[in-house]
Amino acid sequence: MFHVKHWLGPGDVANVGVMSKLHEAYTLRGMTAPNRIWLAPMCQYHCRAADGVAEAWHRVHYGARAIGRFGLITVESTGVVPEGRISPACLGLWNDTQRDALAEIVDFAHSQGSRISIQLNHAGRKASSVPALPGEPRYDSSTVPVDAGGWATVAPSPIAAEGYDEPRELNRDEIRALPDHFAAAARRAVEAGFDAVEIHAAHGYLLHQFLSPLSNTRTDSWGGSFDNRTRLIRLVVTAVRAAVGEDIPVLVRLSATDWVDDRPSWDLDQTIALARLVRDAGADLISVSSGGLVPAEVPAGPNYQVGFADAVRRQAGVPTSAAGFITSPQQAEAILVEGRADAILIGREALRDPHWPLRAAHELGLGRRKIDYPGSYVRGAWFDPH
Repeated sequence: MFHVKHWLGPGDVANVGVMSKLHEAYTLRGMTAPNRIWLAPMCQYHCRAADGVAEAWHRVHYGARAIGRFGLITVESTGVVPEGRISPACLGLWNDTQRDALAEIVDFAHSQGSRISIQLNHAGRKASSVPALPGEPRYDSSTVPVDAGGWATVAPSPIAAEGYDEPRELNRDEIRALPDHFAAAARRAVEAGFDAVEIHAAHGYLLHQFLSPLSNTRTDSWGGSFDNRTRLIRLVVTAVRAAVGEDIPVLVRLSATDWVDDRPSWDLDQTIALARLVRDAGADLISVSSGGLVPAEVPAGPNYQVGFADAVRRQAGVPTSAAGFITSPQQAEAILVEGRADAILIGREALRDPHWPLRAAHELGLGRRKIDYPGSYVRGAWFDPH
């Protein structure tokens, strides 16, 4: 029988024989993640040569989280084409040099028992942005100028994101080429050894820009109706599924809402409808987030996006991961036990604590011998009697 003591500290649960749902294995197609504590993709802005190639920073960053026993590590937003990167300092996967550098990260993650995926993205009108790091130069807009290493941006419609340069509207041939770009990057990801791939269709980037009428005002077959606005993401999922084969899970990250109620926008009902469509096109899990397209008043707080993951899971009949202000092991455990999501994404907490899954095991009362503790770090394990 499964028992869990929600919202109790480690002293309260240390001796109750709890089995943690967070630490249960989870299988999607041919991938089994050893637990349901997954590292959220977070830009590192550390390709200092501006060539999209992973560097020592990436090896250390992702390697530390593998040592910390995250079940599935998702590598940050990775551009499928040079002009699709969020910033000049972001990763890319449009050539074999980039693939081979990422393979080193994959190999180490596997050596620690973690599974690893990569988030494939085209940033659209939010590309060529100033890296969100202290000390970066500032320009008249958030778009890095061409003479400073940036590039002209593109979008479904020539509508600028707030603070960014106005993008050029993509023509139909350019749009039709996008699924092939995602598929090519997905093939390289499989060649590098990744266990899964994630398609980024959230946070105001290109695929999200096509979904929302706030950023897509086209009058052709790529805009207007729900069917037209979702056409590109459906084609991308179909192309990526064909590229990776039947054993590799395909994840899709969606913003469940633009948080805009006073005019036509993207909302939860459309997200649920789209989740069914991408499920049928070959997607295995929806990583549910929100916002990022336009400035909005967001009621951020603990579990503020969990209801979206729950609704998509129940109404679309597709597994989901939950994210957003999930900070404590007890909070994360409760979400899973209540059936509101299938996995938990840990983001900022993972930056503060690379060993969050190990701490979670301790706080939820799992004995050290029940956890695959990294051997070289066993002297740092919390004492327990199990």
